[in-house]
Amino acid sequence: MATSPNDLPSWTLWMPAASWITLIAGLMLPGHGWLTAISAITLVGAVLAAVHHAEVVAHKVGEPYGTLVLAIAVTVIEVALIVSVLVSAGPEKSALARDTVFAAVMLVCNGIVGICLLVGGLRHHEQDFRASGATAALAVLGALMVITLVLPNYTEAAPGPQFTPRQLAFSASASLVLYGCFVFAQTVRHRDYFLMEGSGEDVHAPPPSTKIALTSSGMLLVCLVAVVGLAKLLSPSVEAAVASMGAPDAAVGIVIAALVLLPECMAAVRAANANRLQTSLNLALGSALACIGLTIPAVAVVTTVIGQPLTLGLDPRDTVLLLLTLLTSTLTLSLGKATFLQGMVHLAILGAYLMLAFGP
Repeated sequence: MATSPNDLPSWTLWMPAASWITLIAGLMLPGHGWLTAISAITLVGAVLAAVHHAEVVAHKVGEPYGTLVLAIAVTVIEVALIVSVLVSAGPEKSALARDTVFAAVMLVCNGIVGICLLVGGLRHHEQDFRASGATAALAVLGALMVITLVLPNYTEAAPGPQFTPRQLAFSASASLVLYGCFVFAQTVRHRDYFLMEGSGEDVHAPPPSTKIALTSSGMLLVCLVAVVGLAKLLSPSVEAAVASMGAPDAAVGIVIAALVLLPECMAAVRAANANRLQTSLNLALGSALACIGLTIPAVAVVTTVIGQPLTLGLDPRDTVLLLLTLLTSTLTLSLGKATFLQGMVHLAILGAYLMLAFGP
């Protein structure tokens, strides 16, 4: 890291405070254009601060535990955001969880992974990583995606792309069990699958003190909540912009998911640029797994309690894009080596997804 491990730059402390002041002002004074612009600026600042604090915590706890910090923190807050919208919006938002989860997975697997491979490949030509860990994560991700987002289209007991309560309970339980098994394998049983000695400039830097690490942990949570709050505050402007483009409602979920995933994206790209592609892949794939493994069970419980329908099945177009993503990711991650070419392939798939989402 650019600063001493036992010192936090001042901007990483006052920027979260500024983002919260802006968030409170936006809630008290809605509809002001100048406040919307300030909210967008402080959102970027909160993202940058979150990345810095996440790297401090990751450096303290070490790999692969460090990459779990930002992934799980962002996912928990994202779940809270989805649940709050579901509770307030009603049955017309029954596909919100599906659209958000699918958008997050596409942005992670094709966007974050693609940018990391491109940036790392252009700077370091060829980068190594542990194929054993990457393919294990991809196997779990593929199973979760098909069980939760594809199978609902092929059931007969419930109308439309939905599960019956019993089927939904199985899907939610399977998601939690698989994600729990992955975390156990990553951090305990097969920890070495997700470790590789890097060559970044901070590999041999001493870890930060416990006091600094605890401070960064708290500030990370503060930043992430501010990011989600500001993203929700900006969502009406985003919805208006999407409507003016004639794009479907699902496009709003893509924009919001992109804002929430900014901290993970920036942390992963910085790691790839420092020739630590293993860290980038741990963070990206772990984020995608946490998104499904935590979001689907939480949403399933909430919709069951409030008696609201939950649409999970993808349409045929998105199913094709999902299968293409899984196939391409398998080919990319099975060799343990990557160049910029694989990154361009993933970004091309992301481009196709965004083109069809905003202009079907």
